[in-house]
Amino acid sequence: MKRFVALVAVVLAAAVTSPSFAQTDLNSIISSTARPQADRDQDARRHTAEVVQFFGIKSGDHVADLLTGGGFWTRVFVPLVGPSGKVYAGNNPFFARFYTDAFNALLAEPAFKGVVRIDGPVDKLALPSDGSLDEVIMVMAYHDIFLTDEDRGALNKKVFAALKPGGVYGIIDHEAGAGAGATKIKELHRIEKKVVVDEIQAAGFKLAREGNFLANPADDHSAKIFDKSISGKTDRFALRFEKPR
Repeated sequence: MKRFVALVAVVLAAAVTSPSFAQTDLNSIISSTARPQADRDQDARRHTAEVVQFFGIKSGDHVADLLTGGGFWTRVFVPLVGPSGKVYAGNNPFFARFYTDAFNALLAEPAFKGVVRIDGPVDKLALPSDGSLDEVIMVMAYHDIFLTDEDRGALNKKVFAALKPGGVYGIIDHEAGAGAGATKIKELHRIEKKVVVDEIQAAGFKLAREGNFLANPADDHSAKIFDKSISGKTDRFALRFEKPR
């Protein structure tokens, strides 16, 4: 009997620490009816699970969701990091014009009372400066900072200071195509990947990985991202930067 109990304990311990168990837990969070149906309807095009895995967000992490909008990613991160983790989230004045009501509603829900709200211009965000964060994520929003008078260089330095050595700065955005630079941002809300890479590496980060799971070769980069012909199907790049150890 004692041997049987010991065997069961070993099996359970292996299940708790195995990648398959973690993946099942992530899937249960994503499929949970606690998330709004509108969010769950976006999972296929956003590749929600792949994004979380690519940036390595896990239980116990301290993560910042920058330019969070209405809180799509915050709704995933909070249950994922759990009670031993922490989520920082906020919008700059540009995003607040469109998302304040939705973000207020999210933070009014009991499940999200622990979120640390950090609204403000991106170069003045109240991120911790003690190197305590595991990940800082910005999804489909970096290009929008070009439409404001905020200092992107100052933002990237604040993120660098906020992250632990080895910490991840994750960026997803709409591709403008090689050679486009920042010229398509105002009209199409697209940015060339190289611009993002150059600016973030200038702050001291190293580009550790690129993900192609959001790429769409059929997108010729000529349409505005809100155009019905391409909305939700744009060619997007995923960049995983890391703070050197």
